[in-house]
Amino acid sequence: MTSREDEKYMSRCIELARKGIRNVAPNPMVGSVIVHNGKIIGEAYHQKYGEAHAEVNAVNSVSNKSLLKESTLYVSLEPCAHVGKTPSCAKMIAELGIPKVVIGSIDPYFQVAGKGIEILKSAKIEVITGVLEKECINLNKRFYTYHQKKRPYIILKWAKTRDGFIDYIREPGIDTKAAWITNDHCKTLVHKLRTEEDAFMVGTNTILLDNPQLTARKWFGKNPLRITIDQYCQLNNSYQIFDNQAHTLVFNSIKDENDENISYIKLDFSQSIIPQILEILFELEIQSLVIEGGSQTLESFISLGLWDEALVFTGNSLFVKGVKSPAFGFISSKTEMFGDSKLEFFYNNEYV
Repeated sequence: MTSREDEKYMSRCIELARKGIRNVAPNPMVGSVIVHNGKIIGEAYHQKYGEAHAEVNAVNSVSNKSLLKESTLYVSLEPCAHVGKTPSCAKMIAELGIPKVVIGSIDPYFQVAGKGIEILKSAKIEVITGVLEKECINLNKRFYTYHQKKRPYIILKWAKTRDGFIDYIREPGIDTKAAWITNDHCKTLVHKLRTEEDAFMVGTNTILLDNPQLTARKWFGKNPLRITIDQYCQLNNSYQIFDNQAHTLVFNSIKDENDENISYIKLDFSQSIIPQILEILFELEIQSLVIEGGSQTLESFISLGLWDEALVFTGNSLFVKGVKSPAFGFISSKTEMFGDSKLEFFYNNEYV
């Protein structure tokens, strides 16, 4: 039975964990709090991939280490059992003699997955699990999807007009100026998203028509991996996706080749290519993938049911005719307004 006190401290763990966003992948975001006689004496989070985990940082933040033997350690994700880039947190906790550990969710990674809890219990430590479990799993929905479904967490994103169009009818080389549907607030939000997700993918037609950069120019942070599907390698280096601002994957039917910051990966186009792409991205440890367009690429993922989240922007303009928005008969979970533009959130994942 969990108490309100346990939930209060676990909420703080989640709040701390979120500070690691953009810096810890492919590791999960984790926060930890150490409590002695109803008072927090130490707290921290996993700050950067390859560096100390949240529990280690929390212990190091405690000024009087003698209190640890009378304290409770809270952590949003099961302490790791294995030695990787850092030592085992579960063994460290056991060696320090911390008598009680409260855990939000079980680690889905096969080298942990309950083994950290076994180490703690073998050391006669009292272990409570499942405190704010849903919230802790949601915090790391990309990590859970990656390890349990063996693919990235897939986000669909598009913008449509009030009358349901995502673009005018355009031809490459004739009128290639992109039709901007929403406002600058939404554009900034998308650039922020690019710093938070691992990879962004667009189809060949989107490159030919819009020549996107797929970089985070309006927000501070890393650029995502850029991905396109170019079956016959018809795109040349004049397109901005090849500008070396970020690594680019080109899925095609012709060659496997690496050229500076561009990787050409050959697929079997006689078979469905999406499962092949997801398998390769899993091997590359890509935990999240945003499908930004165009309509055909989006509809391919929708038809296969291969999506976890959809972000659908609706601008205030009318096109009357053009390229129809993808058919999407789902009910939004929430809506936010950004000036005269609307953003609807859709979810198709049990971890949300």
